[in-house]
Amino acid sequence: MSGVGEDERKCCKFRTLCHDTDTFSHHTQGGTPALDVGVRLQSIRKLKGLSQRELAKRAGVTNSTISMIEKNSVSPSISSLKKVLGGIPMSLVEFFSLDLEQENQTQVVYRASELTDICSGAITMKLIGKAHPGRAIAFLDETYPAGTDTGDEMYAHEGEEAGMLVEGKLELTVGNEVFVLEAGDSYYFESSKPHRFRNPFDQPARLISATSPANF
Repeated sequence: MSGVGEDERKCCKFRTLCHDTDTFSHHTQGGTPALDVGVRLQSIRKLKGLSQRELAKRAGVTNSTISMIEKNSVSPSISSLKKVLGGIPMSLVEFFSLDLEQENQTQVVYRASELTDICSGAITMKLIGKAHPGRAIAFLDETYPAGTDTGDEMYAHEGEEAGMLVEGKLELTVGNEVFVLEAGDSYYFESSKPHRFRNPFDQPARLISATSPANF
């Protein structure tokens, strides 16, 4: 089991750094563009004309929560970030792709180096087809190192999701049921059921997944 810290084990989406000027930075991780959650949240909040206080009120969180996320003092879980974005309102995919250039919207092929990791911490979740206009599904290439998970709190949202584990072993919890997936195993369930993913095993796990609608 790797010595992964608590913050690193909680997957919180989106690290491709975009400044207030809407220009991408040159920061990357492993050759993949990365997204700064705090800078992105602050930029979008200001774009929508919301103060930290107003966004906090709408999202049902404290002012300090918004402030700490924007300063990158904390690494929010997926469910926490979704709750904050609900105050805008905005989906996770919209949060990630808002600044895409128009010229990239007709892109068909996405090279390995172009897939953007939308997950901070140890887990990687590379979004496929990020520039496709009106995307109906969120298609992800996910890697869970040993000892990582999507957070202590299970999350639920509209739609359906499916996936196939291509490497390693991964624990999937849906409602009150816990499943252990091995390479070649797949799943399909309604996303409205509370769920989470966890890798308590000694080897990394790689998952190819799809969620519809593209709210994740």
